[in-house]
Amino acid sequence: MMFFEWIKKIKTSIILTAILIFIHAGFGGFTVAGAQTSLPEKKLEGRIRVSGAWALYPMMVTWAEEFKKIHPGVRIDISAGGAGKGVTDALSGLVDIGMVSRDLRPEELKQKAFYVPVVKDAVFPTINAANPVMKELMEKGLRKTDFIDLWLSARSMTWGVLTATDNSRKVRVYTRSDSCGAAETWAKYLGAYQEDLKGIAVYGDPGIAEAIRKDKNGIGYNNLNYAYDIKTGLPVPGIRMVPIDVNGNGLIDPKEKLDTKQDAIDAVQSGVYPSPPARDLYLVTKGAFQGTTKEFVKWILSDGQRYVDEVGYLKINASQIKNAVQKVGH
Repeated sequence: MMFFEWIKKIKTSIILTAILIFIHAGFGGFTVAGAQTSLPEKKLEGRIRVSGAWALYPMMVTWAEEFKKIHPGVRIDISAGGAGKGVTDALSGLVDIGMVSRDLRPEELKQKAFYVPVVKDAVFPTINAANPVMKELMEKGLRKTDFIDLWLSARSMTWGVLTATDNSRKVRVYTRSDSCGAAETWAKYLGAYQEDLKGIAVYGDPGIAEAIRKDKNGIGYNNLNYAYDIKTGLPVPGIRMVPIDVNGNGLIDPKEKLDTKQDAIDAVQSGVYPSPPARDLYLVTKGAFQGTTKEFVKWILSDGQRYVDEVGYLKINASQIKNAVQKVGH
């Protein structure tokens, strides 16, 4: 009997040792101390197609690159072409995500446009860095009424008229040829619609920036990340932002300056820069985000927000994120 009891004790000891080793290895997500560890990341695969607003394009490229580091099995194809293209492509099923830089229209909502905000941006009036009256513009800026005269009234104006100087060079006005959030937002600021804007029509944010860079007498408008260099935070070479005399005192106050990207961000965040042209940027689909696309959007609203400052956008507030996450669902 003693022999069998000895064998029984050895078996029990072996079993207990095996159990401790198994627990120590993390079986069931627990350590030997009983503390729960994080479960492995859900493996995702598939293809996500994205198109739309130039305003959101640089941010989306960064999001896609970072997301693919976590989920290498996911392919994300991104193309820019304006907010109008983004929402049209999304509602017609050509893409999984439309990037939109304006408010959704009633007719789009009737087509079951499902949308969430992801970042903030702003549109800024841009001029050539060699503008003939740069000194006066930086000191006094332009007023909203000046922009209305230029883009809506289509008055033939000189830089001298705008700055109360004797400069006789005529102002050359540029606008967007594509249906886009930047143009619609700028028009909304002036109390109009994109189709009301006058000027030389140019395609895309990069197109207007390049046109202004080549034209000493030109004035246009660009989204934040096409007006300022992402790396340096300074204006894109060859371009400057026209400060807006928001309070109408005839001088550009320190908080109204747009010399650097940080100046622009501070002006928007403080409420000094008007809204519009400051606005939210959205991701849109038809009905609801599904599958891998849904997981990507959820990541953008959580971990993806850490890259917003790095790329040079403005974060939406905590309440907006909370509402967006609830809207997207688990």
